Amino acid sequence: MLSVSRVKMAFAQLSRSLSRTLGDTPSLILKRQFSVSVVRSAIQKMTRVRVVDNSSLGNTPYHRAPRVIHVYTKNGIGKVGDKVLLAIKGQKKKALIVGHKMPGQPMNPRFDSNNVVLIEENGNPTGTRIRVPVPTQLRNLEGDYSKVLAIASSFV
Repeated sequence: MLSVSRVKMAFAQLSRSLSRTLGDTPSLILKRQFSVSVVRSAIQKMTRVRVVDNSSLGNTPYHRAPRVIHVYTKNGIGKVGDKVLLAIKGQKKKALIVGHKMPGQPMNPRFDSNNVVLIEENGNPTGTRIRVPVPTQLRNLEGDYSKVLAIASSFV
């Protein structure tokens, strides 16, 4: 049987060795740079989106949500105003992002869902009305968004 004094002595030795080992740990932690980058991707490949215009293709119910299969940017991450390629009801259609969940630049609105408007190859919107508010930052972006802004009912 172990005596109490032996247990105390073993515990003291263990605590001394641990304190020597752990004494160097904070300096190791301070020297090491941890990479804790938050994924800030707004819309990328395989992201589910919501079609917010009144086009016939976007409004009829289907068992699969529309998904992004390509983003037309250099880094593959889409923000408000970028064009994407959607897989919707077994077809490929181009769309314009008019709202995304992730926060963007300061003083720009954040949306509850990833919203897109279906467009044709020449850039004209497929529908005639957009059912959700459109961010006003589309006015300042480069590109021809005048037709999309014209069919928008409200702005944020």
